[in-house]
Amino acid sequence: MKRILIAVDDTKGSKAAFGFCTNVCRCMLPEKIVLLYVERFEGRSLMTEMLPVSELSTLKEVLEGTEYKEALDKRAAEILDYYRKVLEDNGVSNIKTVAKIGNPAEEILNTAKEEEAELIIIGSRGKRVGHLFMGSVSREVANSSEIPVLIVK
Repeated sequence: MKRILIAVDDTKGSKAAFGFCTNVCRCMLPEKIVLLYVERFEGRSLMTEMLPVSELSTLKEVLEGTEYKEALDKRAAEILDYYRKVLEDNGVSNIKTVAKIGNPAEEILNTAKEEEAELIIIGSRGKRVGHLFMGSVSREVANSSEIPVLIVK
């Protein structure tokens, strides 16, 4: 595997599972690791999943440059920096960090395609209030991905 995409968030489960990701990356020695964090609208997780793509795009444009978007971006940078440092402290290099906003499963799949990833690593649970209605992100990614998905529990 030359390129691995690892989807991360700020949950305890993601941090616990990340130790496994670090070991996998050290063993596989990929050429590139993409750490992806998908920003979400606080208290509105269902909104990003139920809006049509065109309306979500408009919402993203309206938020651009606002204090709210800046706060989301700052939080994303903190989370991505945390995981990048963990990998680097364990001798893993060639790490790219990416922050997106939108439906987590869709953004993970789109980023994997854009980055030409050969493997997606994702935790089994995240922070999705709507998972009872919409299904879990890891399940959506595993069911829709054209490349292997490793779900870490």
